[in-house]
Amino acid sequence: MQRIALIYGGESSEHSVSCVTALGVFTAIDATKYEIIPVGITKTGRFVLEPVNPEWKLQDFPEVSEDSPELLLPLGGGELRMASGISLGKIHLAFPVLHGPNGEDGSIQGLLQLCKIPYVGNGVMASALAMDKVQAKALFRDVGLAVASEEVITKQQWAESKSDCLTRAKKVMKPDAFVKPSRSGSSVGVSLVMKEKELEAAIELALIHDQTAMIERRVLGREIECSVLEMPNGDLKVSKAGEILVTGRPFYDYEAKYLGAGAELVIPAKLSVKDASSLAKAAKAAFRALGCKGLARTDFFLTKKGWVITEVNTMPGFTPISMYPALFEASGVSYQELVEILIQNGFGEQEQAQEVAT
Repeated sequence: MQRIALIYGGESSEHSVSCVTALGVFTAIDATKYEIIPVGITKTGRFVLEPVNPEWKLQDFPEVSEDSPELLLPLGGGELRMASGISLGKIHLAFPVLHGPNGEDGSIQGLLQLCKIPYVGNGVMASALAMDKVQAKALFRDVGLAVASEEVITKQQWAESKSDCLTRAKKVMKPDAFVKPSRSGSSVGVSLVMKEKELEAAIELALIHDQTAMIERRVLGREIECSVLEMPNGDLKVSKAGEILVTGRPFYDYEAKYLGAGAELVIPAKLSVKDASSLAKAAKAAFRALGCKGLARTDFFLTKKGWVITEVNTMPGFTPISMYPALFEASGVSYQELVEILIQNGFGEQEQAQEVAT
C-alpha cells in the first residue's frame, strides 16, 4: 500500500485553517488504497506525529500539540522516522495542506525535494511567486492580464522615511485603497483604508506580517473566483465561477472567509457566455504565467472594463465547503475525486522526474 504523508499546521497565522483543511483531505483520501501518515507542524516549527482530530472546527482555533512525538524527515532520501528511532517507512507521496509563510511559499516543497519525496500541488517557484503579490502582479502584466495599480513599501524604506512612503501611498488612494502584506494569505494583515490618516497604521500592520507592504488601488466590481485543476494528462480544467457577496463588512476578510461572518458565496455566478469564456481564458493564463502545477484558485473582479486579476492561491482553503472544492462540486467533480486526481498528479510528477533523471 502506498504511503501518503498529510502535512498540516505550520508556523503561520493560518495554522488553524490548515488543521481544518487537513481534516477534510484526510476524510476524502481512499484509505483502502493509501496509508495516511499525519505529519503536523507545530506553531514553533516542530514536525510531529499527530492524528487528525475529527472534532476540529475553525471557530475553536485548533492547533498541533507541542507534546506530540517528534519526527525526523529523511534528508537525502530514506524512511520517515520518529525522534526515538522508530521507522514509519518510506513516504511515497506528500500531501501538504499548509497555508502562509513556510508552507505555501515554496519552503515545504523545497524541503520535500531535498528529502526525495514527491508531493501534491505546486512546486517551489510557482509557490514562491504566487505568495508574493508584487512579483505575481508583474508576471500577470507580462501576459496581458489587467491588475490594479500599486505602490510597494519595504520595511527598510518605512524605517528610513515614513513621510516619503506615505506620500507615495497617498497617490494610490482614489479615493481608497487596500494595504496588504506582500506575502500573506486569508486576508491576514489586510486593511481597507478609506481616509489618508488611516494609512500609517495600516502600513505598520502589514509590515508586521511581511518585509514588504503593498498599497493597492481598490477595484470596484463583482468579486469572482474560479478554480483550476491540472488533469493527469496536463490539460487544465476550469470550474464554474463563484461570486462573493459581502454584507455588513467592508471587504472579504478573515472572518468572512472562514467564520461565516457577513459573506455569501453564490455558485455558480451569473455570467454571460462571453464573460465566462474570457474568465476561463484569463484563469488559465494566470496559472501558466506562474508555472503552476496541480491546482490553484484564481481571484478576479469583473469591472466595467473587464476582468482584473487580484491573485492566484496555490494552496487554497480545501475543506469540503471551501470555495475551491465547492466550485468543482458545482462543475461535476466531487471532493473525493478532486483529492484522488491531485494524488495521481503527484505520482505522475514523480514518474516524469524519474524519466528525466534516466
